[in-house]
Amino acid sequence: MPGKRVVVTGLGALTPLGLDVASYWQGLLDGISGADYIKGFDAEKFKTRFACELKGFSADNYIDKKEARKMDPFCQYSIVAADQAMADSGLNLDKVDRHRFGVVMGSGIGGLQTFYNEVRDFSLGDGTPRFNPFFIPKMIIDIAPGHISIKYGLKGPNYSSVSACATASNCIIDAFLLIKAGYADLMLCGGSEAAVNQAGIGGFNALKALSERNDDPKTASRPFDKDRDGFVLGEGAGCLLLEDYDHAIARGAKIYGELCGVGLSADAHHITAPAPDGEGARNVMKQVLKDANLSPEQVDYINVHGTSTPLGDIAETRAIKDVFGEHAFKLNISSTKSMTGHLLGAAGAIEAIAAILSTHYDQIPPTINHFTDDEDCDLNYTFHKPASRTVNFAISNTFGFGGHNTSLLFGKVKS
Repeated sequence: MPGKRVVVTGLGALTPLGLDVASYWQGLLDGISGADYIKGFDAEKFKTRFACELKGFSADNYIDKKEARKMDPFCQYSIVAADQAMADSGLNLDKVDRHRFGVVMGSGIGGLQTFYNEVRDFSLGDGTPRFNPFFIPKMIIDIAPGHISIKYGLKGPNYSSVSACATASNCIIDAFLLIKAGYADLMLCGGSEAAVNQAGIGGFNALKALSERNDDPKTASRPFDKDRDGFVLGEGAGCLLLEDYDHAIARGAKIYGELCGVGLSADAHHITAPAPDGEGARNVMKQVLKDANLSPEQVDYINVHGTSTPLGDIAETRAIKDVFGEHAFKLNISSTKSMTGHLLGAAGAIEAIAAILSTHYDQIPPTINHFTDDEDCDLNYTFHKPASRTVNFAISNTFGFGGHNTSLLFGKVKS
């Protein structure tokens, strides 16, 4: 779309592969699985007893202890990812207009651990309502951008977008549009999720959405494999600093790449299942190409939604074939969820980071855990090992329950 150019000048990530962007990226290239048996609670009686948890994270290492106690884990993750993006950007806050610096950070579920704990404790009591005074502020999704803006004194647009698993991508799109339209010069954006708990695992088990491969957690996330049986739940956060191109150049910023276009669509089909023919995914990829003014042949890599569900992987494959034609077989495609699991409302952010870094380093992370070919999934999914190729343009697809579809298109920066 016409308007200001938008570039990426800072990155932050907490993922099951590591607690910073460098560890996350190296873990992807090394093809490491972040899945293991759940350590955060006793999952013995659950149908799924494994997940992709954060490893070694302690909020006390990053946030004042008193303040951390007022936050749900999802909020803690948001703040740490934002801190990393800020540090990575090299910004001097004294030299920017904080009224033109905003935050759009979301979460698919928000303070699920807080909600679970408070309701559990109430139900086990004598009926007297005794709730933590921070119950509501800890639980609500928009508290994360609120905390970030307070910490840094950022007085531009500040809110959350929520669209289930497409949340982080929607937040990135909102931030992009705000800069394009001239409402801001800089935006922190992305998403966070902390749903690996009794309510999260139990709820997704009830939906029959999770893999139940308890005998082999490391290989349970199997996008595009014939024997895939559901996704693996993950947790963490991702944050991008988006910046007006002219603003970034004027301050001599390090630039990872450009956000060239965005796409939004709805399946209008089912609350959890994708449209079987991939119509929503097809429409959103057509839209992102049009928005970026690119032909299908110019795209080199797609970081797909690729959740490892029986229906979703086929629908997305069909959509890619419809949009890209013969070029679909020349693209590199991968699902990094095979390594991180599905971070729900944070997925779009960490996967956008993977797409950005693929253009920055000309490296494509693999899809791991492939054992049996599926005749309906016959594209180049970059199985097992990373690939080296020039990546001028990369797409990141993210889809959410409710039929929400988002697509982001990143490219190398050209003057």
